Amino acid sequence: MRTSETTTFECETGNYHTFCPISCVAWLHQKIEDSFFLVIGTKTCGYFLQNALGVMILAEPRYAMAELEEGDISAQLNDQKELERLCLQIKRDRNPSVIVWIGTCTTEIIKMDLEGIAPKLESQLEIPIVVARANGSDYAFTQGEDTVLAAIIHRCPEYDYDTADITKKKTENAGINESTCTRSKSNNHASVPFGSLPSIVASQLNSELRRQSIHVSGWLPSQRYAELPALGEGVRVCGVNPFLSRTATTLMRRRRCQLIGAPFPIGPDGTRAWIEKICSVFDVKPQGLEKRETDIWKSLRDYIGVVTGKSIFLMGDNLLEVSIARFLIRCGMIVYEIGIPYMDKRYQAAESLLLQNTCKKMKVPMPRIVEKPDNYSQVQRMHELGPNLAITGMAHANPLEARGIDTKWSVEFTFAQIHGSTNARDVLELVTRPLRRNDDSLLDWKNLSRQIVEI
Repeated sequence: MRTSETTTFECETGNYHTFCPISCVAWLHQKIEDSFFLVIGTKTCGYFLQNALGVMILAEPRYAMAELEEGDISAQLNDQKELERLCLQIKRDRNPSVIVWIGTCTTEIIKMDLEGIAPKLESQLEIPIVVARANGSDYAFTQGEDTVLAAIIHRCPEYDYDTADITKKKTENAGINESTCTRSKSNNHASVPFGSLPSIVASQLNSELRRQSIHVSGWLPSQRYAELPALGEGVRVCGVNPFLSRTATTLMRRRRCQLIGAPFPIGPDGTRAWIEKICSVFDVKPQGLEKRETDIWKSLRDYIGVVTGKSIFLMGDNLLEVSIARFLIRCGMIVYEIGIPYMDKRYQAAESLLLQNTCKKMKVPMPRIVEKPDNYSQVQRMHELGPNLAITGMAHANPLEARGIDTKWSVEFTFAQIHGSTNARDVLELVTRPLRRNDDSLLDWKNLSRQIVEI
């Protein structure tokens, strides 16, 4: 197969073989703790949610399904009255701080005016109602989060540049975190990472930045609706996931924020590059990052010994493929191909550059990146190449296993804690599990310590 030293993009115009974007409710309703998500669609959407998220029923999830009947689709019923009835019940039973309406494909087809109905009910119920259109026109199921965050951005308070300067001066005079205030005072900029991460992972990244005397003024989304970060001119934002290009565009164009174009904090290499880029924007010299990254790599030697020299093929499903491939190349794996449903080359420019530099450092050819891959052609290429592992969507896992190709579901990387240096073990655990399953002689895992080394 042809390879090159520079990034090669190809497009095969295949179908999008991914989940429906309404699946974003699965992780967003847990992240925004005082929210309630109402998905508006047909029984098919309800069946999908019931099967995909049914395991959460014992946890009393804060989401529901508003199923459209024939009368709704034929415009014989009053949409506003039906939604009002449901939202009143939600307010009575759960009393959330915000209700998020998730519009589906059907609401697009029948031109349901959710944006027009929402303000009327919002004033009546005295609860904010955010409308997000997470339908099948998205490239990947993870982009449902992108749609929701882009809608929430408009509800964030306005950042007051002058007030922030006064607050920093008062903080500095009080002697609180003086080094941070002194540096921030010269720039007078707030820092807001965006992307839904588990609270413990967000805290880890906050700590990483705090070590560099950079204060995070808030996250998008926040754990509570009332704690949404202030946005506006003077706020610098940085994404943690590659599927948030719509959110990044909205932050720049609608709220006049400055986007920090950084690689994504996946793996020790990506986390270091993410922090270094943020430090450079705030005119802060990074301290101790090289040693910290070296220590993390040392703690991963047991896993790296398993994956070094093994080959992998990424079919394309969740838009995390480039970041995962870059990290695995740094671990010593051979990546034959990176399939991805869609790639925003501007938003992922820094990640692409880090991928090129990683390939040069490891002295391996650049894998080609195939957008909107044709799965039939990919299977043919896999038969020719014979990779040790394929990362694929659930629809293709069993057929590939039947043909002798070991697989790992890409959706598992979406729900696992893979961000930050200390979570690199989780990524390698997912990758090595099918390899260990078929070759127990690789390593005596019973004697392997399962504790993450505290650096």
